[in-house]
Amino acid sequence: MTTPNKTFQSPDLPLDELLSNVKAGKVQLPDFQREWVWDDDHVKSLIASVSLSYPIGAIMMLQADPNDMTFRPLPLAGVKLSDHHPPEHLVLDGQQRLTSLFLSLRSGVVVETRDTRKNPVKRWYYIDIVKALNPNEDREEAIFGVPEDRVLRDFRGEAIADYSTPEKEFAADVFPLAQILDSSEWRNNYFKHWDFDKEHIARFTEFDEQVIKRFEQYQVPAIVLVKETPKEAVCQVFEKVNTGGVSLTVFELLTATYAVSNFRLRDDWREREKRLREELVLRAVLDTDFLQSITLLATRARRAQAKAAGEPPEKWPGISCKRKDVLKLKLADYQRWAAEVEAAFKHAAKLLHSQKVFTSRDLPYRTQLVPLAAILCVLGGKAENEGVRQKLMRWLWCGVLGELYGSATESRFAKDLAEVVAWVEGGPEPSTVSEALFRRGRLYTLRTRNSAAYKGLYALLMRDGCEDFRTGDTIERATYFDESIDIHHLFPQKWCLDNDIKPSRFNSIINKTPLSARTNRMIGGNAPGDYLERVQKSAEIESGRMDEIIQTHAAAPDLLRANDFEAFYAAREQALLDRIEKAMGKPVLGRDDAVVQEDGVDDDETEA
Repeated sequence: MTTPNKTFQSPDLPLDELLSNVKAGKVQLPDFQREWVWDDDHVKSLIASVSLSYPIGAIMMLQADPNDMTFRPLPLAGVKLSDHHPPEHLVLDGQQRLTSLFLSLRSGVVVETRDTRKNPVKRWYYIDIVKALNPNEDREEAIFGVPEDRVLRDFRGEAIADYSTPEKEFAADVFPLAQILDSSEWRNNYFKHWDFDKEHIARFTEFDEQVIKRFEQYQVPAIVLVKETPKEAVCQVFEKVNTGGVSLTVFELLTATYAVSNFRLRDDWREREKRLREELVLRAVLDTDFLQSITLLATRARRAQAKAAGEPPEKWPGISCKRKDVLKLKLADYQRWAAEVEAAFKHAAKLLHSQKVFTSRDLPYRTQLVPLAAILCVLGGKAENEGVRQKLMRWLWCGVLGELYGSATESRFAKDLAEVVAWVEGGPEPSTVSEALFRRGRLYTLRTRNSAAYKGLYALLMRDGCEDFRTGDTIERATYFDESIDIHHLFPQKWCLDNDIKPSRFNSIINKTPLSARTNRMIGGNAPGDYLERVQKSAEIESGRMDEIIQTHAAAPDLLRANDFEAFYAAREQALLDRIEKAMGKPVLGRDDAVVQEDGVDDDETEA
C-alpha cells in the first residue's frame, strides 16, 4: 500500500515565539494578501479570547524556500525591517488575527486602527486588573484602548482618565498589554509604587497567574503547507480559506455549522432578505441584525425556562446577542424564531412609516431595529394597542434623539428587550428612556445626515404635520416619493453667504425643513420674504393660509417674511426643542441657560 505524500504539518506554535518571528521577519505575507483592516472592537475581542485561553482559530502558513521565492514577501503591518529578510513562512490565513496580536502585544508602537464608524484612530491597549479578576465581569469589558497620548477625554475634550506615565498606570491598576509578554519590569515597579503592600502584591500575583501566564503559555494551532506546494494550489487554498467581509464572519460560521444538518442558512436568508427589501426602510438590514434579533429571543426563552424550572436566579442565563451568543445559536432556535422575526421587522417598518421614516437613507439607527423586532415578537398583538404603541414610540425617540445606538450596543439591546416588555406590563421606564438626554447645544451641530438626531428631527417635522409651501399637503408615504421630499434650507445658502452668516449656523437643522423638490427650486437662493411671495402668488394661496403652512414647520411666518435670520433662528430653536421634549417625554438639558455652548464638534454620532 502506497502512503500518500504529506502536504502539510499541524504544529502548535507558542504565541510569544510566533510574534517574535513576525518581528524578526521570519513570518511574512505573500504579495497577494490584503491589508490589515480590523477595527478597535475586533482587536479587543481577540485579546480577550487569548486572555481566557480561548481558541482563536488556526493560522495557515506556507513554508518559504529562500532559494525559490514563489511569492514576493511583505512584512506584516507594524514590522520594520532594516534590510531584506527572507522569510521562513508566509501567512495564508490568519493575517488579521496575527497582525492584531503583534501590533497590540509585541510591536512597541501605537496601533493605527479604526473605530466603529471607520474613522482612523490610534490606540494603546490596557487591561483593567480588578475587572479581569472579577468572574462576574465580561472579559471584553476589562480590555480597553486609549489614544496615542494615553489620556481618555469626554466629548468636551476634558480628561477623564490619564495613563500617560507608569505611575499613573500603577495608581489606576491598569496593565499595558504591550508589556504582557515581558512583564517583569512593570511588575517590580508596580510593587515599588505600592510600597510592597501585601494586598497589591496578592492582587498582581493572582493577575499574573490568571491572565499574564495565559498569554505566555498560549499555543496557536497552525497548518503549514510544505514548500513544494505548487503556486496554483496555494492560491486555490487562499481563496477557499479567505471568505472576506469581517461583518459576515458570524453569519459564515453559522452557515458552516448549520450545513452539517443539511440546512442552507445562506439560501434561507436570501429569500427572507428579498422579502424584507420590499420595504425601502429595511434595505439596510444585515444578516447579522437578523441573527441578533433571533439570539435575543432564544436567550430570553432559555432564561424563562430556567426560571420556570425553579433554578436559582444566579443560574438563569442572561439575555444577550453578543458575538459569542450568536455563535451558540442552535439551528432549532433559528427555525423556531426566523419567521416571527421576519414578520417583526416588517411590523417595525410599519411603525417607522407612522413616524415618517420611509427609507433606509433616513433611518436614524439601523441597529435600533434589532431590539425593536425582538420586542415586537414578544409583545405580539399587544403592540397594536395605542397605549403600548405610544410607549414604543417614546422608547424609539429617546434612543434616536439621545443618540444611544451609535456603537457598542449589544448590552443595550438585551436591556431593551427585557425592560421595554416589563414597562409595557406596568414596570419602570427602561434604561434607554431614563438615560436618554438631549442638550440644547446639540441642535447647533446637527448639520447632515451623518447624525441620527438630525434624521430624527427631519422625521419629527413630517410626523407632526408639516405642509409643503406650494401644495399645502402634509407628507405621507406616497407624497414623500411622488414629490421628491427632502430637507432644505429655509434661509437659502446663497442668501446667508451674501449676508455674512456662517455656514455652521445656516447649515444647522434649525434652518432646515422638509420640502418638495419643486418647491425648493422656486425658493432658489432668494430671501425668504421674496420667495414666499413668489410661491404664494404662483400657488394662489392667501396670506393667512400661507402663514398657517409656515407654522406647521415650527417656523415664525413674520420673521421669515422680514428676512430676520437671527430672530428666526432663536424662535425656531425653541420650537424644535418643544418637539424634542414632546417626543422624548422629558425636558431638554440647558434649555433655560443664558449662554449655550455647542455640544460637541459636529454631527458625528451615528452608526457605521
